[in-house]
Amino acid sequence: MTTDPRVALNMLVQTLEEHLNAVASKRGEEDSSVEAAYYGIADAFEAYEDALYAAYDEVTPLEVFVEDDDAEEDLLEDEDLEDVLGEDSDEGVEEPGSR
Repeated sequence: MTTDPRVALNMLVQTLEEHLNAVASKRGEEDSSVEAAYYGIADAFEAYEDALYAAYDEVTPLEVFVEDDDAEEDLLEDEDLEDVLGEDSDEGVEEPGSR
């Protein structure tokens, strides 16, 4: 699908405005309209980036932030391990030259 970069840019601006409106009128911490607007920005940005590249072989200096659930789980596992061993535990760690 080839899209005119100008059209894709206009859609991106529109989704940014929709996000602002959703945030300004949100009802609670987990308002689904804010989440939908958030993902709308990501999708519109990727469409703009694709159109820009297809038309001009150029990109923006921006990236869509993707939360890595696996990294969060790894961090939790590391924190759980620290709880078991003790936060400042050096158990199993040899100091250089200690032999």
